[in-house]
Amino acid sequence: MSGTRGVRPSFLRERFPVLTGIFSGQTPEALIAAARNAEALGARGVAAELWDLKPEFRNGEVLRQVVESVALPVMFTFYRNDIWCDSSDEERQKLLLEAASAGAAMIDVMGDLYDPSQHEITYCKSAIQRQIELIEEIHARGAEVVISSHTSAARSCSEVVAQLQAFEERGADVVKIVTHVSTGDELAEAFKTTIKLKEVLEKPFIHLCSGPLSRPHRFVGPTLGTAISFGVVAYSAEYLYPQPTITALKNAFEAINWQLSYDF
Repeated sequence: MSGTRGVRPSFLRERFPVLTGIFSGQTPEALIAAARNAEALGARGVAAELWDLKPEFRNGEVLRQVVESVALPVMFTFYRNDIWCDSSDEERQKLLLEAASAGAAMIDVMGDLYDPSQHEITYCKSAIQRQIELIEEIHARGAEVVISSHTSAARSCSEVVAQLQAFEERGADVVKIVTHVSTGDELAEAFKTTIKLKEVLEKPFIHLCSGPLSRPHRFVGPTLGTAISFGVVAYSAEYLYPQPTITALKNAFEAINWQLSYDF
């Protein structure tokens, strides 16, 4: 299996766009089953969100089991939506550092970590310095880093470019933003933004959208430059993820059969 045996799998060594199965779970068995189901459907990476993992399972050994359950790069995320505890930014990073040591391929660092801010990007110098130091520590433990932001607001092309360029300066390997689209004009701006990001960013990026008109961008965005896309194995009442299914995304990518070249 993957993980710490041999060369650690890498999102950056995969061919872009990397179709990635995203999931949550309360137990190690639930996370492992979800990872294996995503792999069976053709995902080339998996992303485990830790917000619903029960506290008794939040340790490096459990995360290592998840990593070693599939022959794919594994990403871990842990945002401010912990269902079990009122965990602090510092507490969540301790677990993510354990994930890096356990063989994770990529760790997600929030863009406003240590300083909750609008649009999930902090401009506080001390918070940014702590983020830089955290990213360096994750790298020292052998994992890649994506620095991410999620906003429920529509964002212009210039705003997104400025935000992701600011993230590039913090030392992450991939930069990410999720914006909101609810009108035709906002959807058109999102497509324009993805193309512009491909032209100006120095690092691989993830540009995704949520909202009523987000689905077209989820399918086409990866052909325009988005390096990692996320899909679910199936929809369930337990986890109402908004992403398309892995199967739908895989079929769409094969049908479009075209993409802007990647030269990162």
